[in-house]
Amino acid sequence: MEVLGLDIGGSGIKGALIDVTTGTLVSDRFRLPTPEEAKPDDVAEVVGKVVKHFGYKGVLGAGFPAVVHHGVAYSAANIHESWIGKDVSALFSKATGCKSYVLNDADAAGMAEMQFGAGRKYKHGVVAMLTIGTGIGSAIFIDGHLFPNTEFGHIEIRGKDAERRASDAARERKKWTWEEWAMRFQEVLSTYEKLFSPDVFIIGGGTSKYFREYELFLRTRAEIIPAQMLNQAGLVGAAVYAYRSNALLKSARGPKKTD
Repeated sequence: MEVLGLDIGGSGIKGALIDVTTGTLVSDRFRLPTPEEAKPDDVAEVVGKVVKHFGYKGVLGAGFPAVVHHGVAYSAANIHESWIGKDVSALFSKATGCKSYVLNDADAAGMAEMQFGAGRKYKHGVVAMLTIGTGIGSAIFIDGHLFPNTEFGHIEIRGKDAERRASDAARERKKWTWEEWAMRFQEVLSTYEKLFSPDVFIIGGGTSKYFREYELFLRTRAEIIPAQMLNQAGLVGAAVYAYRSNALLKSARGPKKTD
């Protein structure tokens, strides 16, 4: 079963066709720049162009950089504040002609890791997926079930958001070595562990490629492992979410009546 997955980012909007039974890309990724200011109608127009590129007509899933509840955005990270209160699913459906399902981008990446990547063997307990990039995204799974929109990057640590202290963007801005960055990230992990007691931390985002550079500097009770899906996680998770959500919708409606 092939479903189109989209990843809406602050700098680019990406799409790819995904085999949702294997978690593999069955097309090349296609990317267009995110419009300046990233306002709703402008982003929707680019989303329409990405979908048109694939000539796609089915349901689609999109990972979106915001708290998303039943398709509606309740925050705005790296996008225009006018998204708050906007029904993103409805907007994308109108722009593409495809039934659209939208979820938080870190939740999308986490779904991919839990089904096809580093988290697939952890069916019980608490798994915390952290995406370390421009900010710190998070996805929490309890006995394999997603607890959505956790946004751990905005938990305050000594008066600052965690992502201001230990994102990859902060590392680059401060020109820290991996060891210097790990000291800040350790404080973040220790705070998360104190609050949520996960069994496993999965480290995703851009820093996952360099996991061996800093893993020795981190100490937690929980196991710490690198993500496996890398930059395709958001696309895969979004497609899987759309497939599952559409199947649930059809199931809730029940079988079609016949004369």
